[in-house]
Amino acid sequence: MKKKNAGNTGSVWHGVVALVLVFSAGLLPAAELDVIKLNPPDLKRGLPFMETLAVRASAREYAEKDLSLRDLSDLLWAADGINRPAENKSTAPSAMNAHDVQIFVFMNDGVFWYDPPRHQLVPLLAGDFRSQIMMARPPRPAPAAAPAPAAPPSPGGSSATAAPPASSVGATAPPPPPPPPSNPPVQIILISDGERFRHGTPEQKFAWGVLDAGIVSQNISLFCAATGLKTVPKASMDKARIRELLKLTDAQIVFLNHPVGYAK
Repeated sequence: MKKKNAGNTGSVWHGVVALVLVFSAGLLPAAELDVIKLNPPDLKRGLPFMETLAVRASAREYAEKDLSLRDLSDLLWAADGINRPAENKSTAPSAMNAHDVQIFVFMNDGVFWYDPPRHQLVPLLAGDFRSQIMMARPPRPAPAAAPAPAAPPSPGGSSATAAPPASSVGATAPPPPPPPPSNPPVQIILISDGERFRHGTPEQKFAWGVLDAGIVSQNISLFCAATGLKTVPKASMDKARIRELLKLTDAQIVFLNHPVGYAK
């Protein structure tokens, strides 16, 4: 992703909110990275809805090609962008209109936070951390060994030949180690901030966060299906490393991640 200079758009209030969110997470914008000002969404692109559902599928391999600014812009707006600015309403509903789901984007040059009101990416960390937050799939278990065939009895009442040791019968080579996880151009992390809910017990806030993150996840999956991008919603990731990198508070819960890329 090429670095873009931020334009002087968006209200001062939205800028203050963005800075509060970044500083509350204990992060400072990476000095060597610029804010990425995203393109306005292209509302005419993509397959019709029913065709989108017909081709939706999970993918786990991606081409080694950065997402274009056009695709990244539309992807993030579809995920949870503001579609009714006058009402501060977005493409994904949230409990109490809390906008609790925060989207963090890991790319080859750094980690960014998506600022929906200003439709831009705010740099948080410089460097490629994608492989640090991914977890390899566990190896498949080896197939069970086949039982040893019984040796036919000899005329003298004893076995003609001794049966081979049980340990050598049906032995198979150990399964190969799992391949390293594919390194997609974009890793999207969905985090719910319970502090954004106006009321509720911790258990309720957790449940609302699960639902809200799931809705954003579905938006990502459907956008990718409609536009030819590839993705898969995943709960497997190194949450401890993510919390460390983003310096999350106890109220911020890491729920899902979406690798996104082009077909390999």
